[in-house]
Amino acid sequence: MTQAPARARTAAQEVAELCATLIRFATVNRGEGDAHPERPAAEYVAGLLDEVGAEPVVVESEPGRASTLARIPGTDPSAPAFLIHGHLDVVPADPSEWAVHPFSGEVRDGCVWGRGAVDMKGSLAMTLAVVRQRLREGRRTRGDLVLAFLADEECTGRLGSYHVVREHRDFFTGVGEAISESGGFSVTPHTADGSPPDKRIYPIATGERGTTWMRLTARGTAGHGSKPAPDNAVAELCHAVSRLAAYEWPVRLTPGVRALLDGLAEALGTTIDHDRLDEEARRLGRVGRLFAGTIRNSLNPTRLEAGYKVNVVPGVATAQVDGRFLPGTKEEFLATVDRLLGPSVTREFINEDDAPSADPTGPTFAALADALRAEDPAAHPVPYVMSGGTDAKAFHRIGIRSFGFAPLLLGPELDYQGMFHGVDERVPVEGLRFGTRVLDRFLDTR
Repeated sequence: MTQAPARARTAAQEVAELCATLIRFATVNRGEGDAHPERPAAEYVAGLLDEVGAEPVVVESEPGRASTLARIPGTDPSAPAFLIHGHLDVVPADPSEWAVHPFSGEVRDGCVWGRGAVDMKGSLAMTLAVVRQRLREGRRTRGDLVLAFLADEECTGRLGSYHVVREHRDFFTGVGEAISESGGFSVTPHTADGSPPDKRIYPIATGERGTTWMRLTARGTAGHGSKPAPDNAVAELCHAVSRLAAYEWPVRLTPGVRALLDGLAEALGTTIDHDRLDEEARRLGRVGRLFAGTIRNSLNPTRLEAGYKVNVVPGVATAQVDGRFLPGTKEEFLATVDRLLGPSVTREFINEDDAPSADPTGPTFAALADALRAEDPAAHPVPYVMSGGTDAKAFHRIGIRSFGFAPLLLGPELDYQGMFHGVDERVPVEGLRFGTRVLDRFLDTR
């Protein structure tokens, strides 16, 4: 008697295992060329896609710095293509600080643990699981579905997203919109009396702040540490960095942030005082964190370097700073930086990217919101602007507008936003399963 073939697992059944396996690839990116190659993870992804006939290709920008691309034909050649993109690399993690090894992919207490669970191998696992199930079942989107699993997002993207849009542009022909990380997750509002809330906020990212990573340089006269040094480069640089760090950037309410504030006020049945947004962010707790980092520009000193010996005054001192600016404020931002630096300190860009945006009033946002509400009746989707940056910046340069949408249903006890680049990063198994259902519903609209 012939044995019946084993029934293929559904997306919900395999997503946690895919997430755990991806985490075990320690694709750590420290920046400035110091990275574990993404190629092993890229080949693993390609193998999963090849199993279901997606015909992926693995491309390299430098030896080992690999991305996986696939373009799956749709059922209607006249329909627009759609892109799902995400990154394979992760930031470093110190095992001594974690409850589990950060690259174990251990499943504990209903969660998959490890570096990248949140940012963003959990999202990649959802995409892979859903696409694999749809192709096994012969279900395709109307337009072509393009997949990009990318290297180097945790640095500048130059070896990942920027490389593929420049060297492999044909993959993205006809693509106008995309989804990627940092949106679609649930945030449970705080209630004044501690009672369980009857609604959940789901922020869908429709934009992000622009990036200006800069190197600051002060020059002076080198000499002996025991002698007067009126033009001490270290002192000049420290004064300038202190001015930057102490500066209180003014509130600038962009259309994207106003849309978020309006959406939150409606969803929560409250008013949000635009003249007291810092206080309002604290009052609203985790919901307030959705706008606390995007109501103004910011600049944080992150690195300092000078000298080689305690009794030698160096002739040069440098610092690195992470600047972020809201859409439409770049010139004001840079003019403020120059004023605060003063004439003795120069700046140069390490990385510079504009602030991309997508349409919160169009049919794609509506379809994303509808998919969430269909799986969670308590869902209140709202548009929001991300404080950080993603590979959306690279795709924005070739006319592709990205929404931040990696859907997850989370319990109120899990500080999801706090786990980005944090310790004990983890994602609930049930949250991943929820995400596969939402993503599958959304792809039915493409």
